Formats: sequence, structure tokens, C-alpha cells
Amino acid sequence: MDSKKLSKFSFFSMTASLFITVYEYPTFADSGKSLIFFLIVCGLLWFLPVALCSAEMASIDGYDKGGIYSWVGDNLGDKFGFTAIFFQWFQVTVGFVTMIYFIIGTLSTVLNVPELNNNALLKFSCVVVIFWVITLLQFRGTGLTSQLAKYGFSLGIIAPVLIMFGFFIKYLLSGQPVSTNFTKPSFFPDGNSLAALTSFVLAYMGVEASAPHINDLENSKKNYPLIMLVLVVVGMVLSTIGGSIVSVVLQGKINSDTGVVDALRVLISSGHNSFLVILLSFLVSFGVIAQVASWIVSPTEGLQYVATKGLLPQKYAKKNKFSVPTNLLILQGIVVTFWAAVLTFGSRKSGGNVSFETAISLTVLIYLSAYVLFFISYFVIIYRKKGLKRSYNVPGGLAGKTIVAACGLLISVAAIVTAFIIPDSLSKSAGHTYIMLLIVSFIVTLIIPLAFYKFYGEKHKIVEE
Repeated sequence: MDSKKLSKFSFFSMTASLFITVYEYPTFADSGKSLIFFLIVCGLLWFLPVALCSAEMASIDGYDKGGIYSWVGDNLGDKFGFTAIFFQWFQVTVGFVTMIYFIIGTLSTVLNVPELNNNALLKFSCVVVIFWVITLLQFRGTGLTSQLAKYGFSLGIIAPVLIMFGFFIKYLLSGQPVSTNFTKPSFFPDGNSLAALTSFVLAYMGVEASAPHINDLENSKKNYPLIMLVLVVVGMVLSTIGGSIVSVVLQGKINSDTGVVDALRVLISSGHNSFLVILLSFLVSFGVIAQVASWIVSPTEGLQYVATKGLLPQKYAKKNKFSVPTNLLILQGIVVTFWAAVLTFGSRKSGGNVSFETAISLTVLIYLSAYVLFFISYFVIIYRKKGLKRSYNVPGGLAGKTIVAACGLLISVAAIVTAFIIPDSLSKSAGHTYIMLLIVSFIVTLIIPLAFYKFYGEKHKIVEE
């Protein structure tokens, strides 16, 4: 076997660590037993299409650099390629705030310091400090990040979920009540409950990040689809377990950024902070910190490639001696700080829950805008550029490719539409704040890349002969 090839387990672990997390369990729990429906639909009709289509596009000659910029730009033009890579990066800047909100909510609960989560200025300061410390640690290379990802996935995700599941079985066997949060919603969602589709798509965010490594996977034609099927099953099972536990054991309103620790307290120590609850909460927070660290450098790689094409100022094309694009990381930190201010102070009268919900919805809206372009580009490839040489094809011939991509595109559009439905978990006043923040932020986000390309990119792009 080629020593440079990735084993099936290595490829599986690398991909799983990018998208499997626990911070969305409380959001899933709001949907009750319909969370199972959402996870199955999004797993089979969105996760797999993105994974399979990404793999085919990444395996095309000349498409192995630049990621989604090349995948979209080579078929729809530089303007849309730049817009797609911008969206893919920009959604992560909002996602960072979402992840850190969860950390703050969890720690404020177990440390019994509610001001951390309820005082807007203090909460904003915590987001900024946590993010910038993790960012600065990346400047000397990603060695620390790889270690954090390795231990964060096992200690911060797998271990806590398994321990939660063990206590959950004990909870059920002891005859404890099953909350109406789980039993009341129907298996098939209707009405406003469809708004939850947005957060369930987010559950699978990041799977395409491993697609450029498909040529490094041993026997990729056979193993890649198999690994993706296993991943979707693992992702659905872990998310179903975690979301269901939170939904079953918590009575009344479920808080998005403290729901996991609230569930741990019910399961383990009858509602108070025992040593084990505190330990597991810190482990879960460590897992999310590891995920933040894993994502800090990854999305800037595509932007660094775009900068080499002249579509961004040349200072963003440079890397330091540790091969880290420090100028881009600083820019990213400034943008994250901006989002933290908008989301935290913009929702201060409505509490932490609305800022968390808005951050999740905005993250998915931006993310899916990139993948609407992605799937349209994929249709161009399979219908107009059939002759492009590639080492991997989505199974099923042209018909199979069309069905797979159509499913992904339809779910993407549906999730964008349902994001603008106010979640049932928010009050009327909070819902008004949510929708206004979401609309304004999304419109601004759509305008930024198109305007920047028009006034800068077109004038400075490097034309290759």
C-alpha cells in the first residue's frame, strides 16, 4: 500500500471531526421526536449529495486547488466563484460565534455565573477573548490544532455522549417521566416546526471539507461512498441520541446554549451541579473549543488561493514561516468580533436564546447560498462538460448524478426558505428581533462579495495566458 495514502479509518476520523458536534443538541431537542425525521432527511438528501458531488468535482483535473472557488468559478465565472468561496468562509465567521455562545452558556451554568450569558457586554468580551486567544495560537502552525482535534473529538464529543446515554438508560429504567417536549410534536413536522430544517442542515456542515483529499484515499472509488454512508449513519445516530436525551428529560422551555448541561444535571444529580456534571460540561466545552481551533485556519486556505489570483489584496496571499496566512487570520478575527457585537448587542433585550438562534440560522443561510451555486455548477459539469477527466464519479450514471444533485439543491433551497420562519421556541417579541436581525444580516452578506468583486476583483484579477 502507498504510504502516502489515507486509510479508511484516517479519512473517516478526519471528516467526522469536522462536522460531528454536541452544541446543536438543544436546538434539535426543540423538535421533539420529529428530530429523527429531520436528521434522516438531511442526512440522506443533503449530506450525501454534498459529499458525493464534492468528491467528483475535487477529482477533476485542475479542480484540486481553490476548493469551491474552482468548482464554481470554472463553470459559472470568477464572480460567482469568488462569491461562493466568500460565503463558505463568511458562514464560518458567524459559526464561530455560535460555537462560543455554547461554551459560554455551558460554563456560566455549571459555574453558577449567569452574568456570563446574560450580561451583553460580558458575553461579548468572553466571545472576543476566547476566539482571539485560539486564533493567536495558530500563528506558529497547526500542530496544536491537530492535537486539539484528536483529543477534542474523543474526549469532548464521543465520551460525553456515551456517558449521557448510559445515564439516560438508567433514567428510563427508573420510571422517570418522558417530557412532552419529545412526545407532543408529531414525527412528521408541519407549520412553524418546518423552521427547524435550517438547524438540522447545520448538523452536517463541513463534510465537503475532506473532499479535496479523495485522491489520497486508498481505493477511493470503492471506499469513499462507503465511508460517507457510514458517516451519515454515525452522524444521525449520535445526533439522534443527543437531541432525544435533551428533549426527553427537560420539561418546559429548552435553552439553546445551556440545554446540554441542563440535561446532564437532570440525568446525573437531580438538577444540581455535581462533580461529574461539571467535569462533563468542561469536556463538552473542550470539544467545541477543539472544533473552533480546527476551523480557524481551514476556511482561510481557499481565500489565500483566491488572493494569489489577484481577487484579494496581495498581502492576503502571504504566509508566515509556519505556512499560516496570518493576515487572513487577523481579518477573520476582526469579522468574528463584528458578528459577536451585532448578534450579542442586537439581541440583548431578548436574552441569549435569540442571539444563538439567529447565529445558527444566519450561518446556514450563508453556507447554503454557496451550495446553491455549487449544485448549479455541478449540473453544468455533468451536462455541458461531460468530457472533463475525473478519477471519481457519483454512482448511477447521468440519471444518478442528476437525482443526487437535485436532492441536494432542493433541500438547500427549502432550508433557506424555512430559515425565515420564526422558531416556536421564541416569544413574539423575540421572534421580531430574530427576523429583523436575520434579514438585515443576510442582505448585507449577499451584497458584500458582489460589490467587492465589481469594484476590486475585476480590476486586479490576474489573467492567466
